[in-house]
Amino acid sequence: MAGNRRPLGMSERARLDPFEALGESVPPRDQRDLMERPFFSLAKARRIAPILYKSGETEVQVYAVPEHGLATIWDADILIWAASQLLAADDRGVPTSRFFRFTPYQLLIAIGRGTGARNYLLLKGALSRLQSTVVRTTIRHGEHWRRQQFSWINEWEELTTRTGRIEGMEFVLPDWFYQGVLDRRLVLAIDPGYFRLSGGIERWLYRIARKHAGRQPNGWRFELRHLHAKSASQSRFSDFALHIRGIVRRQPLPGYILELEPGSGSNVLLVMRPSVIEIGWRPVDNSPRRNSRIGTSDATAIGTSNAILSVLRTHGSQLNLWSGSEIRDSKDSKSESKDKVEARGAGDKSAFRSVDRGPATGPRNGPERRS
Repeated sequence: MAGNRRPLGMSERARLDPFEALGESVPPRDQRDLMERPFFSLAKARRIAPILYKSGETEVQVYAVPEHGLATIWDADILIWAASQLLAADDRGVPTSRFFRFTPYQLLIAIGRGTGARNYLLLKGALSRLQSTVVRTTIRHGEHWRRQQFSWINEWEELTTRTGRIEGMEFVLPDWFYQGVLDRRLVLAIDPGYFRLSGGIERWLYRIARKHAGRQPNGWRFELRHLHAKSASQSRFSDFALHIRGIVRRQPLPGYILELEPGSGSNVLLVMRPSVIEIGWRPVDNSPRRNSRIGTSDATAIGTSNAILSVLRTHGSQLNLWSGSEIRDSKDSKSESKDKVEARGAGDKSAFRSVDRGPATGPRNGPERRS
């Protein structure tokens, strides 16, 4: 029928029922695919170079618009908030949608940000990066190989009064992300302390630890060189390793203890173990923790270095969804790695790909299992 035809150029919001964000606080949950693969820049400085990553038959390619740069791991907090809202609504039997309506105050409070005028400006910058970042991936392609392309946010809009007062915001999530959240097998509960981690590599390490080590008493092990490739970081491996040693020394990850131990040959392993093993809880994949908040342990780190990290920047600063005083504290904005884990353009792909050979756990001194 002609009356049911969608006019060309009509916004997705015109054909989707809106989901009104829940007013109360909800437990944070993260999407496994985003925790496992390098979808985001770990630097607070603007990154233009794409992420080109391959692991077996799985590929992840992430491209930036020079005006905004790649979406960062801090911008991803918006997606974590959206996933948490969707699952909390589903738990309550509330219909959900890819079309979100919310107030900036709701979102900023939930992810541990301030609510001043600057924070609203940073939020808009984050939404712009999420919309302009283009992702191509073969993850979750089913029986037949196919590549999907999308942006983290299809469209967004700020709702203001004539006086300029912000009354609300709207955005539309891509179907790839939305379906990955509704499939509860692809979601994990995370510690609210994650939002207080200020470093990009710290945040990325927590997501890796939560995804792989989980609640396993023996934790998980990775070679540092494998982690470097898996992170798609632009820093040189030597700087990345120093940064990891500094994190091991500080032990900032909520719920996990990090240790360094020798591997085969000259390889060094990073060991991730839960600091508290919770007994008798329901699976954390589908339900949040209710009473016990696990924190960091005061166990002494093994094999750490006292070397001080250098700080170099090759790109200009950009507005980020983080407080201004901390934007200068980036330790992951190094010049492009000599190892060519990622590259700036579409040249020799053999030099662009970072090959993921797999995750690792097993006996303390046994061979590493890859992920």
